[in-house]
Amino acid sequence: MNEEAIRYDATHIQVLEGREAIRKRPGMYVGSTGERGLHHMVFEVVGRAVNEVLAGRARAVGIVLTSDGGVRVSDDGPGIAFETDADAEGPGLEALLTRLQAGAQPGGRHDVAMTTFGGGLCVTNALSSRLTAEVRREGVRLVQEYARGVPLTAPTAAGPVTGSGTTITFLPDAEIFETVECSFDTLARRFRELAYVYGDLDISLSDERSPGGSRSERFRYPGGPRDLVAFLGARAGAPVHPDVLAFATEDPRMEGTVEAALQWYGSRQERVQGFANSLTTPEGGTHTAGLRDGVAGAINAYARERRHLTAVDPDLGADRISEGLTAVVSVKLDHLEFEGATRGRLGGDAVRTCVAEAVREHLGSWLDGHPDQAAAVIGRILQGTRED
Repeated sequence: MNEEAIRYDATHIQVLEGREAIRKRPGMYVGSTGERGLHHMVFEVVGRAVNEVLAGRARAVGIVLTSDGGVRVSDDGPGIAFETDADAEGPGLEALLTRLQAGAQPGGRHDVAMTTFGGGLCVTNALSSRLTAEVRREGVRLVQEYARGVPLTAPTAAGPVTGSGTTITFLPDAEIFETVECSFDTLARRFRELAYVYGDLDISLSDERSPGGSRSERFRYPGGPRDLVAFLGARAGAPVHPDVLAFATEDPRMEGTVEAALQWYGSRQERVQGFANSLTTPEGGTHTAGLRDGVAGAINAYARERRHLTAVDPDLGADRISEGLTAVVSVKLDHLEFEGATRGRLGGDAVRTCVAEAVREHLGSWLDGHPDQAAAVIGRILQGTRED
């Protein structure tokens, strides 16, 4: 092999940016070219619309799986101007569709990050064979067409319109993805979780692909985590006590808020779900550990105060206390800290301390104020201890 053949210098480096980089390495931006990546495309678009609702600029978000295999995401906000103007809080729609968003970290507590990649609308646009952006704003409807991330036209007026909002319709690119058929159930599961975490959300999902007729579901849970505990508990047997304990509080030490809900059921299985901002944490972390710490602390303190435990009795074990417990803990933080690259486990020592103290305080007050229900909970735990 001669010197020319093995020489490698800066002239051999290929620099890809924007849509070219996304299409060359799609897995880096949506996780995979399988069903997971396909759904991430949907979540990137839905996340922008959901933030419009949480910011108070829109009331609802609608997602439609269209009969031609596309996805249509609409909101009823003021409509994002195609071009950035002086009054805009962020970039215009055309910039969002053609420029990668800086960084892939989830936003702060006031922003919804539906994916852990965070590339934004540009990623969905680049990985779609066709995309149509429609803005209804100030009585005018403007439309712009794209093909694989490249604009085919400038934003074009398409006549007058009543109402306002933004609609993004796209066809996932079959040259990129192994499948271009979204799963209604997978999308519904994520939207349901999001609506439970953010009680102000109103999301609807419709499927027009079935020849037997459309399928639709609406996700709106004003009770937030309280409603999620009731939903999870429906499969956990009869409740030990009728009320779901729920609370929300802010703690500057962790620069965020904690919202939790819990109830004991007849099943011996523990069901605890954790959320960090809008992301699920399937591996748990400091927020779920703090919840368990707080529950154990409150139960043991109450049991000793009411002399269910003597001075020489050991504390009731956390495993025993959590049997039959169904709980949801959601933290919304200004600065998220995850353990590991997959971001499935929340970190941050302050989070564990703050959540534990909040749970212990509120559960302790609830036990004191509801003696009959407290007796049922303690009795359930002590009975299980004796059976062992």
